[in-house]
Amino acid sequence: MYDKQALCNLFRERALKFGNFTLASGKQATYYLDGKQITLHSKGLQLVSEGLLDLIDLDNIQAVGGMSIGADPIVAGVLAAAAQRGRDLLGFLVRKESKGHGTNKFVEGPLVPGMKVAIVEDVVTTGGSSLLAVDRVQDFGCEVVQVLAIIDRMEGGAKNFAARQLPLKSLLTIQDFGITPPVVD
Repeated sequence: MYDKQALCNLFRERALKFGNFTLASGKQATYYLDGKQITLHSKGLQLVSEGLLDLIDLDNIQAVGGMSIGADPIVAGVLAAAAQRGRDLLGFLVRKESKGHGTNKFVEGPLVPGMKVAIVEDVVTTGGSSLLAVDRVQDFGCEVVQVLAIIDRMEGGAKNFAARQLPLKSLLTIQDFGITPPVVD
């Protein structure tokens, strides 16, 4: 069962750092949320998986996936949580680069063109990584219906997804940690 407060507490204990950081988006930040400290922790992955499964539109979504490496444990956890609930759900992973041999695919897993999918991400800032995953999955022939994140840093990601008619849902925002979001144009 998803417990928002327990997930917040785990982030505070294991994954929220203060200092000077450069994010994947290239932005500078005074705090960092290391999602892998949560998704590669047994209780953390359980909380995340249950919570994200609650957010997935299971009546319309056939598969869940995202950009490898960050999404890998999330996808596995959500699939396990779905199985626990008796729900049928497939997973897939999106490569940053094709593997250069074999089929040279960007999308790995039992996905087939025409499926409706959700993209998962640990921490969303501008949404760049997830948007690349969206592009790769759409090029593969699937319809991306929603984007799900553990944490929204509230720095433009939701706006960037909305510009592509993709709703973003997150389990937490930086406001859950008492951090005021920056003003985003």
